[in-house]
Amino acid sequence: MEITFHGAAQTVTGSQHLVQVNGAKFLLDCGLFQGSRQETYYRNQHFVYDPRSVQTLVLSHAHTDHAGNIPNLVKKGFAGPVLATQASRDLSNFMILDSGRIQENDAEFVNKKRAKRGEPPIEPLYDSADAEAALKYFTSVPYSTPFEVAPGVTAEYFDAGHILGSAITVFNVEEKGRKIRLAFSGDLGRKQTPILRDPTSISDIDYLIMESTYGDRLHKSRDEAQDQLRRIVEEAVNRGGKIIIPSFAVGRAQELVFSLHFMMESGALPRFPVYVDSPLAVNISKVFRAHDELHDQAAQDFADDIPHHDVFDFPELTYVGSVDESKALNDKPGPMVIISASGMCETGRILHHLRNNIGNPRTTVLIVSWQAPNTLGRRLVEKERRVKIFGEAYNVKAKVEVINGYSAHADQAGLLEWALALKGRLKKVFLVHGEPEPANALAEKLRQGGIREVYYPGLHESVTL
Repeated sequence: MEITFHGAAQTVTGSQHLVQVNGAKFLLDCGLFQGSRQETYYRNQHFVYDPRSVQTLVLSHAHTDHAGNIPNLVKKGFAGPVLATQASRDLSNFMILDSGRIQENDAEFVNKKRAKRGEPPIEPLYDSADAEAALKYFTSVPYSTPFEVAPGVTAEYFDAGHILGSAITVFNVEEKGRKIRLAFSGDLGRKQTPILRDPTSISDIDYLIMESTYGDRLHKSRDEAQDQLRRIVEEAVNRGGKIIIPSFAVGRAQELVFSLHFMMESGALPRFPVYVDSPLAVNISKVFRAHDELHDQAAQDFADDIPHHDVFDFPELTYVGSVDESKALNDKPGPMVIISASGMCETGRILHHLRNNIGNPRTTVLIVSWQAPNTLGRRLVEKERRVKIFGEAYNVKAKVEVINGYSAHADQAGLLEWALALKGRLKKVFLVHGEPEPANALAEKLRQGGIREVYYPGLHESVTL
């Protein structure tokens, strides 16, 4: 059996690992690489293998850096099943279509610049039609139910606790008389994350492909993050101001809604209007509501205790659909919370809310996720007092607050606890989905914990098991 690491190798983006066994090929994830515009376009456009030669794609979860390049894979000739949990399939229905629209918009933006330079236009990586075509290949598989991947290979999904439907995948491989158990962690979540169940403990694994995103750090506790959220929102409400929260549409937006709902019901916060202003987040919330069987016990208990038994619905909450409804929020007085995409303040409706409110000292801009360098979100976190929005400069008079305790990834302690439980039989760990510093720090901790063989493969490197 041979594994080639075609993505998320010595970086955190573009998860994609090709497995060859018994004369067949199957793929673990097919995510979009995200980096500089030119490198991103080239790497996502060109596969170093023939997609037509791949029989099956096994998807860990629906995040764009794990699933976002599936339409291009299909466009290039892949015609096998895309195996995913039901929740991942449902999330992908919205996320992949949204990604198709983004690819079209990005190509249009680039082509305007290219036209001014007299350069020929580029084609989008894929478009909405390609996204719709790819979704026809999705097949759902329940957790803890064996399914066939390739000749001599069966697999099972276990809850990874990262986002709704995220999966740890365990493969049972029989090849030339040898039996091997291989596990792919996907992205591992944190224990006691609201709504989601804890990552599943697995056992009897020979080889492990494991994420290492936060392998060098410890997160602040969820309780601390909740206390910060309550304090910041309460202070802003008392000022009568708007609280504008840039948020990723998947997971983070739903967790914020859940937390605000819980604190209002418990009396920890007064009641005030909350708006979710992101078409994608609105649709993703529908998937979360449809899959309450995947919610953790605390969320289920909360649902049992409230009148409508829906943790994502309460009288003060409005899901904003149309552009006109979104614009109307500018004329409404505070206090209110507006949760809107994108999470790094680069595109979408959040930019309009910031443009209209960032000059008001009663406004609070609350950052609840990591912000990449050179994004508007990072400039706000770094307390720049003058920023550009839609090309125009604005003075930042709003109060900018940051909460760092909301990561959906396990930290070093969580990764170690989960992996070291496997060390009795485990022969080797391959670290992926991590930059060199956190991956190397985690590798050293794993070795100290008794797992001697830990390897950090390079891009397109192959290993034989």
